[in-house]
Amino acid sequence: MPSTYVLGIDSSTQSCKALLVDAQTGEVKASGRAPHPGGTQVDPAKWIRALEASTAGLLERASALSIAGQQHGMVALDEQGAPVRAAMLWNDISSAGQARDLIGELGGEQGCAQLVGSVMVASLTASKLRWLRENEPENANRTTRVLLPHDYLTWHLGGRKEATTDHGDASGTGYYSTAQRRFLPEVARRALGKPVALPRLAAANEIVGETSAGLKIAAGTGDNMAASLGLDLQPGDVCVSMGTSGVASAVVDHSVHDGTGMVSGFVDATNRYLPLACTLNGAPVLDFGARLLGVGQKEFSDLALAAEPGSGGAVLLPYFGGERTPNRPDATGLMHGLRTTTTREQIARAYVEGLLCSMKDAVAALEEATGIATRRILLIGGGARSEAVRRIAPQVFGVAVDVPQTAEYVALGAARQAAWALSGEKEPPVWNVAASTRYQGEPLPEIYARYVDTRDATAGWN
Repeated sequence: MPSTYVLGIDSSTQSCKALLVDAQTGEVKASGRAPHPGGTQVDPAKWIRALEASTAGLLERASALSIAGQQHGMVALDEQGAPVRAAMLWNDISSAGQARDLIGELGGEQGCAQLVGSVMVASLTASKLRWLRENEPENANRTTRVLLPHDYLTWHLGGRKEATTDHGDASGTGYYSTAQRRFLPEVARRALGKPVALPRLAAANEIVGETSAGLKIAAGTGDNMAASLGLDLQPGDVCVSMGTSGVASAVVDHSVHDGTGMVSGFVDATNRYLPLACTLNGAPVLDFGARLLGVGQKEFSDLALAAEPGSGGAVLLPYFGGERTPNRPDATGLMHGLRTTTTREQIARAYVEGLLCSMKDAVAALEEATGIATRRILLIGGGARSEAVRRIAPQVFGVAVDVPQTAEYVALGAARQAAWALSGEKEPPVWNVAASTRYQGEPLPEIYARYVDTRDATAGWN
């Protein structure tokens, strides 16, 4: 009997990646990739071109597909379905002021978190709608529908008929109730200043359309939800992803409403919940450190491992692009504790420790918001390729760190969703989880304690 293949697509910030996967086993058969333009605002047509390039030769071999996309991005469409402007991405923080205004209008931090699952920040779509209203009123008036990046690509592949989304990606808009699992169109209207059409919410395992060639299209989801599905994340696991951003996420059975704003209470790609804490600064922090020292990533990692724990007192706050956890949109990077005796090795290690401590902020916030202790860390993303990150991580996190075999887990999760929708079953297919390498080490809480002291001491001015 011939195998059935499904296509999982990861339309991320930096690129579009596609995996052709055996629907029964999860084995990857082929792949494609195409770059996305840089920046925090992108013409959605360029996503379509990257989608076409990355799936060339793969679409015709698949029976179903699913798209996982970068969360939060605002794709504002006019009556004809054309974008009124470039899409504003999750990492566009120009709407920080509008986020603060919406928090006040929605009952303060606690009221906002209870209503939509998260305290409004510049990343969320609702704040971008308010920014559009206040800064580009003509474009706001032309906007009749708003979609997320994955919604837009799903809609395009389906012939631009019915616009749909899933509960997972919808939960990151700022106008969705995680407690009630439904859109709040009145909040979107408040943000934009006029009614705006929202996509239909589809079930996670639903077929929402077909391509012109008859390929089934699943509902799709957000990139963090797809990564959780691809990793088969279980209660007690915390996934720490170091990509363009840093994300700590965990699967729980109840909606989370964190009034501190540290944790976003999202829905996952099944029928559970995916609270997560997101930092704006991930693996590019390591790239910056390597450039600063004039070395490649391998030598940078070797330098970091050659230094003693604590980096000789040097502490990095890696807030190069502002920060979301903690919420400091106007912050910049800061190196504290330098001396005339500070070595290149200590500077390299301070970059690694600073990035990991920033992620420990996110993990600690998850534990506080969910009441669930971290059993182990699953470390993925570009930053996880660094040997220094892998070996120093257990010292900072204080628990065992498992690094799964390198794979495109967002695209793999999207493929698993496509196979689920194609099967018609109630639960996703069981695929073999990739083998992991476990890293252990003596916990060194003083590294994080010194970081916290520096972070808190600079809260008023950085």
